[in-house]
Amino acid sequence: MLIRYFAAARAAAGTPQENLEVPDGASVAQIAELLVARHPALRPLLPRCGYLLDEVAVRDTAAPATGAVLDVLPPFAGG
Repeated sequence: MLIRYFAAARAAAGTPQENLEVPDGASVAQIAELLVARHPALRPLLPRCGYLLDEVAVRDTAAPATGAVLDVLPPFAGG
């Protein structure tokens, strides 16, 4: 699975994107746990993030298909 990080999530992960081996049927919440294990600096940020799975907003229970793209979107400020 391709994980793409944006804004503060990119800074915390130290990379704009990475490929991650994800167990079949893993939920977005379980994937977030895998991301924290790889990048501990994401721990305080991920609970506030939104997620897009193949460009569709999802909650933590969604289970991505093989080859999916998961975008990690921290809260944005602006006007």
